[in-house]
Amino acid sequence: MKAVLMTEAGEPEVLQLQEVPDPKIQNDTELLVRLHAAGINPIDTKLRGRGTFYPDQMPAILGCDGAGVVEAIGSGVQHFQVGDEVYFCAGGIGVSGTGNYAEFAVVEERMVAHKPTSLSFTEAAAAPLVLITAWEALYDRGRLESGQRVLIHAGAGGVGHVAIQLAKLKGAEVCTTVSSQEKVRFVRQLGADHPILYTQTDFVKASLDWTGGEGVDLAFDMVGGKTFYDTFPAVRVYGDVVTILEPDPAHANWKIARSRNLRISLELMLTPMFQGLVAAQQHQAEILKQCASWIDEGKLKIHLSQTFPLKDAAAAHKVLESGSITGKIALLIE
Repeated sequence: MKAVLMTEAGEPEVLQLQEVPDPKIQNDTELLVRLHAAGINPIDTKLRGRGTFYPDQMPAILGCDGAGVVEAIGSGVQHFQVGDEVYFCAGGIGVSGTGNYAEFAVVEERMVAHKPTSLSFTEAAAAPLVLITAWEALYDRGRLESGQRVLIHAGAGGVGHVAIQLAKLKGAEVCTTVSSQEKVRFVRQLGADHPILYTQTDFVKASLDWTGGEGVDLAFDMVGGKTFYDTFPAVRVYGDVVTILEPDPAHANWKIARSRNLRISLELMLTPMFQGLVAAQQHQAEILKQCASWIDEGKLKIHLSQTFPLKDAAAAHKVLESGSITGKIALLIE
């Protein structure tokens, strides 16, 4: 099969289209999927730039997100059959024989869900990682409830644009930070109640003004660095802060968080994959199943801003690293 290989850590040019052996089903609970598209996420560019989590298993095929058609199934597969259209987040972190920048992938059944019928393969491939991340951050870590008020940083981004919609589906009110008037319009279309143009407005003051000085119930950080710590005074006493990034000790100031009794949660949706947590992987597949229903009911949208052919994976990485993307980008696999 054709696949984009990462032969070493470095600039996007280390990604090269090559011929490699087709993956084979090894366990009776696995599916062989003919991939039609692969999502591209920031984790892909980070692994390409610094090296994968398994440097002894190079070269690697990147790409955690995939969508395609089931080509073959193991004897123990119960919920899928040949010809089913599926989407999933699995592989792509450096383990040999995994990754979705390729024509085929072998995936455990417990990590797969049926593709939303209303989405194209490229739209579906752009969805799994961001859906799971936003769901776990808001619903599992943040324990979001109806009527609460949420601050979502980077609301026009891949995770952010999904998080706005999931928060609204739960019955919450949403304020969100964005960088341009174009993105203000975009997040309003998603249901955001109070966009904050952070280039012109102090987001802490804007959040406090919006909540009558009390602060939001939950803040979801996807920026990190100083922004993570600066968010603490925007959250009410006994409120929640969830971040998908490792707190940077260079900017560490926990005094406000401690004085306000904030509950700090870290969200990494790759943990079940890293640690082989079967129940957690099944939970993530259930998230994809529920989100597929909402997508097909018109309650949830995936914004795909740009697609690239498989051979242009390096160009796609350059676009993602430019930081100008609204929503998601994906690779189309012919």
